[in-house]
This record gives sequence, structure tokens and C-alpha cells, in this order.
Amino acid sequence: MRVGLLTREYPPDVYGGAGVHVDYLSRHLRDLVDLQVVCMGRPRRGATAVPERDPRFPDANPALHVLSTDLQMAAIATDVDIVHSHTWYANLAGHLAKLLYGVPHVMTTHSLEPMRPWKAEQLGGGYQVSSWAERTAIEAADAVIAVSQQMAHDVLAAYPQVDPERIHVVYNGIDAEFYAPDPATDLVEALGVDLSRPYVAFVGRITRQKGVPHLLRAARRLDPSLQLLLLAGAADTPELAAETDRALTDLRNERDGIFVVAEMLPPESVRQVLTHALAFVCPSIYEPLGIVNLEAMACATAVVASAVGGIPEVVVDGETGLLVEYDERHPADFEAGLADAVNTLAADPDKAGAMGEAGRRRAVERFDWAIIARRTVEVYEAL
Repeated sequence: MRVGLLTREYPPDVYGGAGVHVDYLSRHLRDLVDLQVVCMGRPRRGATAVPERDPRFPDANPALHVLSTDLQMAAIATDVDIVHSHTWYANLAGHLAKLLYGVPHVMTTHSLEPMRPWKAEQLGGGYQVSSWAERTAIEAADAVIAVSQQMAHDVLAAYPQVDPERIHVVYNGIDAEFYAPDPATDLVEALGVDLSRPYVAFVGRITRQKGVPHLLRAARRLDPSLQLLLLAGAADTPELAAETDRALTDLRNERDGIFVVAEMLPPESVRQVLTHALAFVCPSIYEPLGIVNLEAMACATAVVASAVGGIPEVVVDGETGLLVEYDERHPADFEAGLADAVNTLAADPDKAGAMGEAGRRRAVERFDWAIIARRTVEVYEAL
């Protein structure tokens, strides 16, 4: 079976959970199928890359550049039995390949545009374009892979025309050999963290979805002994950057031990940061699954997370971490809940350690990429 995997992200250019998914899934799929990867961006090994920007209209809305790239991807994915697209960036390419070549289209939903209305702040009218592209592809796809049970429910809620029989739940996974406890502390110490005091960590982009402003406001209520280390890239918009900067200033005026790394660190560094944290905090307001929670669990670190999307299918409340209810109408309650959960673990580090060990076991036993690749091939074979 020859499979054309269509994606925006592919190593070494990986910046989000969908890219991590594609990276590890493709490694294991190569053992099971004849795989052709078509990605966006600069040339690289292991994939055919298509430029992300069309020089014919350099100042156009970014969504139009995506559509131009999709046309090129569809033109490349010719000699395949199945096309498998990831995220709205590549979904339309998969749909076009289906129409052009008469092959089944499988699409994995890592998030849904109707569930992320704040993207209009970032993309302007491009958000309407991305929503159209996703709707067109998902309603016609031969199979829709949802990365959690909650995501499957969200698909049906957002797109009721999709036949439930075409939806298959295949979780994200974790490389538990790589993401494992790292005894080294050189990177953490180089960042200025005082290892004689506990710290909690956040890893992720500064987007509305990831809830960083909520975390920064919650941190004002944390136990004074705690430090906070954020591995956070640039904000999506100037407005969100300004909001985040204000929250950081307020926080630093009240307490010490606040560290922010505004760049993408290599996975080896992230692994070390996760390993030595008292807890990993995930304040997302929307999260189809949340691979970073699995990364923290695999590093034997307790997780404090919002009980949204697929997170409760990964983090077992009271066993591998603590979950906090999120209600957009009461953000202050959510922030207080995050602080209370972290403080609970700070007061009982043995409990946090036990949760970390339980999380490690769960990650190894339930979310292995080899299992997930075989399940994905089963979806292909059913078509």
C-alpha cells in the first residue's frame, strides 16, 4: 500500500503537537506501508517539500499562500493508494487529490477551526478561508481520525453532516524511550533555576488556546517557595504579546523565581525541564489531546491541567495529576483552581512524585507510537 502523507510540519521544522504527531507516526508507518511525505517549507530529507509562500502575491493574506501550496501538494501526490492529510493547512490538498486521482482521503483532526474563534484575531479574513477549507475536506473525507473521544464528539457537533461511521479515534502517542526521566540538571541550572526550591513548568506556544495569561495570573497565588519556568515561543499577535507582557510584569513585581525562555528549545532540553519540575501545568482552554501532557507524564512528572477536550483521557485526575474545571464565564475561578492544585502538590511532594510514576506507567502502556501506527494502518485497510 502506497500512502501519501500531506502535512505542513515535518522535521526539523516542528512547532506544535500536530508536527510531533506526524514526526513519530511517519517513522513507524515506514515499517508498515510505502510512505511518501509531502510537506511545506524548505527542502529536507525524507519528504518532498513545497514552498510555503507564493512569490506571485507576497503581501496576500497567509491563508491564500496555504491554498496555493495545497495545489502544489495535490499535484505531487499522484501515485498513491491513499492520501492522509494533517491539519487544515493540508486538508484541502488531500481533498483535491481525492477528486483528481479517485483515491480515498483520510484526514486527522488535531483541532477544529470552529472551536478556535480567536484565530480571527490572528488571521483576519483568512480564518474564514481556513474554516471553509476544513469544512470542505472533512465533510467529503472517506475517514476522519480524531485524536481523542472528545475530539470525535467535537467533529460531530461542528460538522453534523459527517457520518459517525467515518470517524475513528486514534490517540496521539509518546516516544517513552526518548521522553524518560533525565538525571542531568545542567540546562535547568543554566536557565537560572534554583534547584534547592521546587519549580513548575509550562511548555507551549503563546496562543489563546494555551491559556498562558490564565497561568500567569494563577501564579500570583502560588506558594512563595515555588518557581515558575515557561518555555514559550513568540505570541501569535501583538495584542496577546502585550497582554502576556503585562501579566509577567505584574507577576514579577510580586514574587521572584519567574523564568521565561522565548525560544524553541531542542527536545533534549525540554525533557530535562520536565523531569525536574514538581509539576507540569497545562492551562489550555481548548486541547484535543495535548501531547505535551504525555511528554511530562513519560518524564515521570505530575500534571496539573484544565479538564478540557481530550486532556481527561490522558491525565487521570487524582492518579497521574490534578484536573481543574474551566468555564469561560468564570476565568478567575479557573485561575484559583490552577493555583490551588499546584499548591496541593507543593505541600505534598511525595504525592506529586507518586503521580509522576503513575503517569510514566500510563504513558508507556497506553500511548506507544507503534500501537498507534498499526491502528492508523487499520483505518487505511478498511477503505
